[in-house]
Amino acid sequence: MPVNLKGRSLLTLLDFTPLEIKYLIDLARDLKAKKRAGICEPTLKGKNVVLLFEKTSTRTRCAFEVACFDEGAHVTFLDSNSSQMGKKESLEDTAKVLGRFYDGIEYRGFDQRVVELLAKHAGVPVFNGLTDDFHPTQMIADMMTIEEKFGKLKGLNFTYMGDARNNMGNSLMVACSKLGLNFTACAPKELFPKEDLVAQCKQIASENDCTITLTDDVKTGTTNADIIYTDIWVSMGEPEEVWESRIKMLSKYQVNSDVMKNANKDAIFMHCLPSFHDTNTTVAKDIEKKFGLKEMEVTDEVFLSRQSVVFDEAENRMHSIKAILVATMS
Repeated sequence: MPVNLKGRSLLTLLDFTPLEIKYLIDLARDLKAKKRAGICEPTLKGKNVVLLFEKTSTRTRCAFEVACFDEGAHVTFLDSNSSQMGKKESLEDTAKVLGRFYDGIEYRGFDQRVVELLAKHAGVPVFNGLTDDFHPTQMIADMMTIEEKFGKLKGLNFTYMGDARNNMGNSLMVACSKLGLNFTACAPKELFPKEDLVAQCKQIASENDCTITLTDDVKTGTTNADIIYTDIWVSMGEPEEVWESRIKMLSKYQVNSDVMKNANKDAIFMHCLPSFHDTNTTVAKDIEKKFGLKEMEVTDEVFLSRQSVVFDEAENRMHSIKAILVATMS
């Protein structure tokens, strides 16, 4: 069955079928191969894309910009200090204006409602570069990376450790249920995903011959895992005061050598980055000073191990975003 995503927005993978998601992964793999072979086909020549960032980023901004440049598109970057969106101009008005200037709009910020309103009124494809609820562009890169390592997706056992009700926990549960991976959220019960999303994903999983499991037991949650995934314990935009309570809740969910030994022998470790695996950042140094921690959600040993694919995953952000842009705008 042919797949046509022209003109579509990407707000959450809940809106996409397994076939459409797989199409994006396959296209990303093809575009990666062409880039490595030095094949340049500017399929987006003459197109213009605006990047709206209320939250800062390294990978998302660079991935979108390089993807656009490689495909011949022009890019405008606007941070929260460079736009009147939501301050002197309504979201609806901003969307209508930008939709007349640009062929695509990326938004990275807080409220999922913002990206949905942009998509409703812009008249051009809108891409969710991250909100508090979902991070769909990251999912294409993650699933692409897993497929590269295992040669398949369906039937693999995927364990996410830490704060399972944040945008990454939500999005990974959706992606796994759509693509047939058995998803386990290994987290404190207070940080389990919301019940309505869990119920929705269980229904999707039943249609794709996979399972959704929630557990607060580390040994149970990581036994027979093919993929161990984690994220930082405090998300961008949360107050500093959250660190103390989050460290108390999540310390036993750190990904360390014992966790990886409990997983399958060929298991891989994944992280969407940035990661606090050492004290080489100002935030990590501050955490060490306040709480005595030199490593947080993952140990440096695991992060730098042969099982870690975090930098392959980071590279695939660019290839997967390129696929999203080409599929929806060319």
